[in-house]
Amino acid sequence: MDIAEEPDNKTVSVPSRTYVRDAKAMASTPADVKEYPNAYVFIIDMPGLKSGDIKVQVEDENVLLICGERKREEEKEGAKYVRMERRLGKFMRKFVLPENANTDKISAVCQDGVLTVTVEKLPPPEPKKPKTIEVKIA
Repeated sequence: MDIAEEPDNKTVSVPSRTYVRDAKAMASTPADVKEYPNAYVFIIDMPGLKSGDIKVQVEDENVLLICGERKREEEKEGAKYVRMERRLGKFMRKFVLPENANTDKISAVCQDGVLTVTVEKLPPPEPKKPKTIEVKIA
């Protein structure tokens, strides 16, 4: 007895345009991350960007988000591009911060086209002192 298979009505999961755009922006934004005894430092090259073009924020209490957009310069009359190799458009990086990162003490400085974000570490927890229990005579 042959049983005819019904067509599969499952929809194929296709990534949204936003997801694809964000994935490309993250893949094309290289970063260096350094750990010091008292801080984590994130270094990202951002030539030609002003501080107003860059956004640094913390999401979900432990995710550092660095994003922005590099826009095309206004073309002057009579000029046209012969070659365009510099990256334009959105850039973004997300970093999950370790538990000892102090999200209340984050600083960001952009100097000479290099963004440096410093996240201070929380002090190590105090070691628990042994609790002494007095022994009473019954």
